[in-house]
Amino acid sequence: MTRELTTAAMTTAARTAARPAAATGSWEADARARAARLEASLGDPYDAANPHGLRALFDADARHTPPHATERLLADSGLGAELVPLEYGGKLTRADLLARILRPVFRRDLGLGFGFGITSLFAAAPVWAAGTPEQRRRLAALLTGGHRVAIAHHEPAHANALLRNEFTAAAAPGGGYLLDGRKDVVINAERAAAQVVFARTDPAPGPRSHSVLLLDAAADAPGGGTDRVRKLPRVTTTGMRGALFSGLEFTGLPVPADALVGRTGEGVPLALRTLQVDRGLICGVVTAAADTVLHSAVRAVTTGRTGPIARRWTRPLVGVFADLLACDSMATVVLRALNLLPERTQLAAAAAKYVVPDLLRENLEELATVLGSRGFQWDSPDYGALDKLVRDLPLAGLGHAGAAACQAVIVPQLRTLAERSWFAEGEPPPELFRRDAELPALDYRLLGIAGGGDFLAASLVGSAARLAPARRLGGQVGALAELAEGFADELRALRELCRTLPAYGATALADPAVCVLSDRYCLIAAAAAVLGVWEGQDGTDPFLAEPAWAVLALSRIGGRLGVAVPDVPDGCAEQVLDELLRRHRAGLGCDLDATPLSP
Repeated sequence: MTRELTTAAMTTAARTAARPAAATGSWEADARARAARLEASLGDPYDAANPHGLRALFDADARHTPPHATERLLADSGLGAELVPLEYGGKLTRADLLARILRPVFRRDLGLGFGFGITSLFAAAPVWAAGTPEQRRRLAALLTGGHRVAIAHHEPAHANALLRNEFTAAAAPGGGYLLDGRKDVVINAERAAAQVVFARTDPAPGPRSHSVLLLDAAADAPGGGTDRVRKLPRVTTTGMRGALFSGLEFTGLPVPADALVGRTGEGVPLALRTLQVDRGLICGVVTAAADTVLHSAVRAVTTGRTGPIARRWTRPLVGVFADLLACDSMATVVLRALNLLPERTQLAAAAAKYVVPDLLRENLEELATVLGSRGFQWDSPDYGALDKLVRDLPLAGLGHAGAAACQAVIVPQLRTLAERSWFAEGEPPPELFRRDAELPALDYRLLGIAGGGDFLAASLVGSAARLAPARRLGGQVGALAELAEGFADELRALRELCRTLPAYGATALADPAVCVLSDRYCLIAAAAAVLGVWEGQDGTDPFLAEPAWAVLALSRIGGRLGVAVPDVPDGCAEQVLDELLRRHRAGLGCDLDATPLSP
């Protein structure tokens, strides 16, 4: 059924239609081809003799060293160019396609993916958003040349070791800045060719307290010197050991005025804008890492057996598979929205980043019960992925600091959303949920902050209305319609509660009861993504076109939310289990694309 387009959505849709079909159509095909080539280059992850396989990666992790051979392979394959927009000589077109290309790396090792690739994009993002043409060209040349870029974040209110401490940049008498301060934990600090630093330029608190500086790490800036820059020792971490965490200390380092990215005081707004992309990508790639653990659990219960899987393992296996599809739905919708609705994605990105790592943590606990003692075989290519991801996932999600940052985005908007958006806003364009629909390129300069409404809530309301007549049909589609209506009712109840919040909700972050409202909202948003993706199916994938996976995914989300859910129809779990086993035997990923994996 046709979705109603808002005025903003119609403008974006018109912009998409104006793009030549050959350009956007080729992006999808080219990205798939590059991802397949990278997957093939990395080889069979379970082959103990493969220098890029899981055994080699686990061994490097145990030694707290990067997997140098695999890093060289990634550099030679041109992975750095994937982080550079097309207009500056790179291959970055769309956020969702970038996640697809990065997944072969993250499916094997989160530390490798963060240490070699994605952290450099996080660092480059402010430059793509607000840098001068010369800054963009310089950074593009470094990344396409295989170099890394480090990012030194400012210190938020809820900080952990990775975010604690910050730098200050005072105005220098002759122009430019004098950079001081110390951060003990910066990914790739010791081997980055450039550093993007969020430095405090105003001692007063507020949204204009920080600025962004682009530093040439090799030259340390004109007039500098080794006595003004100190690379701090490596930091031992429990997770992502191959990412090389170390620190930086500046003591009166002269920084030229042209190192400023954007305007003075624009650091926090730039961080809020660009974090949307970071959050969406993290959700997309960590889901790929969990995919590997699910395959190892299936391997554990099928190897050496010819009969059906024991019933006690069916529930966790099909439940985790459904959750991974839900996580991929949310990540994919956010990543596609960054291309299609860049001014309206901040809320959805924060919700995804809040809920996806938490779901995956629960999934790992469930899979641990399936793997049993095999899960302790940390050096086994067949079963060691669980141990590693349990250690890596908290760092990827930034733990409590990452969750608090997402709540800081969501909570202040809840009252406004309840009063102006929920059950009033028009639905997003249908292209958002159609996997093969043509989309505009990701443009960091268009990313907005807050005030963009809530397209996921609008989509949920529309999905529930369209599915309502199917409730009388019973079976899987009837259960799906009942679940959709239940989530719409939960959004309606949440609206009434959020209308009573203070006009500005930042102070409410200290109230656990308000944070619970944020938790409920994020799960509702996840349900909306699942329904939108299911409705967007065109029948190309018969399994995804059937409601079984969506019914299971929504039932599990509803259980976490504490709402009444209908009984799962007969045959639903069996259908999902059959698909999981089929994908495992065929070497296909447990994502929405059923991505072909190396044998």
